[in-house]
Amino acid sequence: MSILIKGGTVVSATGAVAADVLVDGEAIAAVAAPGTLSVVDEVIDATGKYVLPGGIDVHTHMEMPFGGTFAADTFETGTVAAAFGGTTTIVDFAVQAKGTSLLGTLDKWHEKADGNCAIDYGFHMIVSDVNDTTLKEMDACIANGVTSFKMFMAYPGVFYATDGEILLAMQQAARNGSTIMMHAENGIAIDQLVAQAIGRGDTAPLYHGLTRPPELEGEATSRAIQLAKVTGAPLYIVHLSAAQALAAVTEARDAGQNVFAETCPQYLFLTLEDLARPEFEGAKYVCSPPLRPAEHGAALWRGLRTNDLSVVSTDHCPFCFKGQKELGIGDFAKIPNGMPGVEHRMDLLHQGVLRGEITVTRWVEIASTTPARMFGLYPRKGVIAAGSDADIVIYDPAAIQTLSAATHHMNVDYSAYEGWEITGRVDVTLSRGRVVVSGGVLHGSPGHGKFLPRDLNQYLV
Repeated sequence: MSILIKGGTVVSATGAVAADVLVDGEAIAAVAAPGTLSVVDEVIDATGKYVLPGGIDVHTHMEMPFGGTFAADTFETGTVAAAFGGTTTIVDFAVQAKGTSLLGTLDKWHEKADGNCAIDYGFHMIVSDVNDTTLKEMDACIANGVTSFKMFMAYPGVFYATDGEILLAMQQAARNGSTIMMHAENGIAIDQLVAQAIGRGDTAPLYHGLTRPPELEGEATSRAIQLAKVTGAPLYIVHLSAAQALAAVTEARDAGQNVFAETCPQYLFLTLEDLARPEFEGAKYVCSPPLRPAEHGAALWRGLRTNDLSVVSTDHCPFCFKGQKELGIGDFAKIPNGMPGVEHRMDLLHQGVLRGEITVTRWVEIASTTPARMFGLYPRKGVIAAGSDADIVIYDPAAIQTLSAATHHMNVDYSAYEGWEITGRVDVTLSRGRVVVSGGVLHGSPGHGKFLPRDLNQYLV
């Protein structure tokens, strides 16, 4: 089937131009001057709207086990919600448990996702058990299209890796060209602060933030960067939230090191004050790293403008307030860590465009093009160009919407942005040439999404 998208402004990472887009089957056939393309099966009028490459969220946790429960979104519900928000690709995390193999873990995550996703998807691998077998399996994962490996300096006893274990994995990554992704917080010190707070009777959600100070994110980020420098491994810092961590990344990048970082909408738009909301409401905002005082958000916006922050992902890991977040009543350390966000990333970043924090081209760059290049999906994804997949979002920059749990499509009983009136909304989402969302109505279905074997990081120098 051929589709002509006419009358819109095609936005890329390098500019915005009035153009028509011809879709033939699953791919883009042509991008041409307005009015020069014809003879199609269907026409979509994009007059007054942006035509964007589909969003790529490279940090999601569908069905993730954590703290005795599971993230509330399945691969079906989470990818449907993503499509409503203009995201056409996710890269989720397969979670290795202690004593298990990477390849066995990958098989389990394929069982969860295959045939259930409404949009295309890939996997990163969480490495929580470093040994000779695991190191060899990293190479096998790359052969199976998984080219990035996440490690944790946080969560002792669960995901935590020692500096020695990180060094070994980074050495393997330096040999095979994969990228090490790092949750950079000093988990050993944080656990001491948590125990002290609970011992004092400071058990409210606010203390989740106060016991994970930004200095300990900065320290861990610096340590990860030095380990990467020693080994020569590419390093990608996930969900960076603190100015101290950003300063370490900036210094490394200025020195020419292959160090990259992402941040998330919650760190750009929410603050530590949200964790202090009364009546246990702050539990809704518990994630790690935690929300920071407002000045950190201002630093992150600057980092996005200077490209010291290269990507905005969501770290989408939703837990319902009722029955899940409530596990931490009386002990903030038992609140499942994570927030919903996959549906509203593109919309929230558009608010940054309207506020003058970023340009419309930078919006596309950090939400689609750079994620595609960083994780081996470009130019199949992340760009509107002949031959690329027809993952296209038609975005109305003037539409007004109110964010609410009553209207979102994520499988979670609250919105972190409840009642926010924002400007801009997805009108149509196409995934590989198929209209999956149009006018607020789902036309796609689980099983449309395909697994994406990924190449290596295309940003390495």
